[in-house]
Amino acid sequence: MAFIDKYDFDLLKNEAENLVIREMEQQLKNDDENMCRCNECIVDIAAISLNSVKPLYRFSLLGTMYASQAMTEQAYADSVKQAVKNAIRKVKRNPSHD
Repeated sequence: MAFIDKYDFDLLKNEAENLVIREMEQQLKNDDENMCRCNECIVDIAAISLNSVKPLYRFSLLGTMYASQAMTEQAYADSVKQAVKNAIRKVKRNPSHD
């Protein structure tokens, strides 16, 4: 039996994903309409942002409480905002399609 089939990794969740997606929505609401909003560009922004912030993985109730506490810290929120801002700028300048 393969290792991945032996354990339930579906329960592992990166809470940073939710924060990045919410921040993307906020910033893109206020962004000019010159930004491509195709699926490829939006997912590129999310991936670039997530690669720039500390992950907040959780598995259990205790992990959920830890992630919730970290999400409320201003320094973490600021790092998410800056990561999304930088990713939007990067994808806007150089989308991965024509």
